[in-house]
Amino acid sequence: MSDFDPDRASAREDLCRFLAACYYEPGPEFAEEKLFDSMLAAASRLHPELADHARKLAQAFAAQDLQALLVDYTRLFMGPMEALAKPYGSSWLNAPAPTGDNPPPAVLELYSEGGFEIDPEFMELPDHVAVELEFLYLLVFTENRAASVGDADALTATQSLRQRFLAEHLGAWIGPFAAALADGAGTAFYRELALLTERFVRMESGAPLIH
Repeated sequence: MSDFDPDRASAREDLCRFLAACYYEPGPEFAEEKLFDSMLAAASRLHPELADHARKLAQAFAAQDLQALLVDYTRLFMGPMEALAKPYGSSWLNAPAPTGDNPPPAVLELYSEGGFEIDPEFMELPDHVAVELEFLYLLVFTENRAASVGDADALTATQSLRQRFLAEHLGAWIGPFAAALADGAGTAFYRELALLTERFVRMESGAPLIH
């Protein structure tokens, strides 16, 4: 645990949360809460490539009319006929399509193991990309707290759970999802979001980034 870097640790947590926020409906609060300034600060502490994409994401949001982003968000994630980049893991993992009465049990088991609870009022399915990123945040947060206090058992257990989650779920489907998102996006914002998300999840999965 002597390699624990608290600055890098907090940056990983922050980038998980900020990426998750970007997959909700875009609104003026993105700018009002300085989301992209915070995202760039976090990405800059992790890797130059991530920082480059975070900078481009911020520029794309600032340059784009909010109504155009809302139209693109709807086309990509909701339809009207067929979403261009379905934001659900089950859409990319050859798993049965979940419904409110038939949620994806495998990811729910991991959520339960990690102590992750979804708000009962949350209207999306539990394998939505934003939810899986929020679960990744919880795992990184728990892992970092264990490392900071020298709890080797908790650290090993959380690292193992994070690796399983990435191997079996988010890391397994983020590539094709991000490719569909980048290909279908009508705005630079969602193209950059796809690139930043894919590269961050790849880094968390242990794959190298090359600037």
